[in-house]
Amino acid sequence: MSPLVWYHLTALLLLSFGLFGLTSRKTLVGMLISVELMLNGAGLALVASTRLTAALDAVGQLGALLVMGLAAAEATLVLAIILVVFKRLGTTDSEAVSFLRG
Repeated sequence: MSPLVWYHLTALLLLSFGLFGLTSRKTLVGMLISVELMLNGAGLALVASTRLTAALDAVGQLGALLVMGLAAAEATLVLAIILVVFKRLGTTDSEAVSFLRG
């Protein structure tokens, strides 16, 4: 198999671990880490595709920078939301947060 296939299989593995973690985790921090895994898989697939094909390397690098910036912004926003939820409810359990208060 070509190296591109190996990179894409690794990216798919990261994506599937992230999806499994997102559906199975109970805490909001665990869900955040799972989303980060999924974004890392997407960045790996982008860089590997542009590096090992005839596409320009700069396109893959810019795409990876976009994914990294998106991940950093998402992590900052979600961590701020988690802090507010913890201050108000005293827990970061996703089941406790999902119920609306009357």
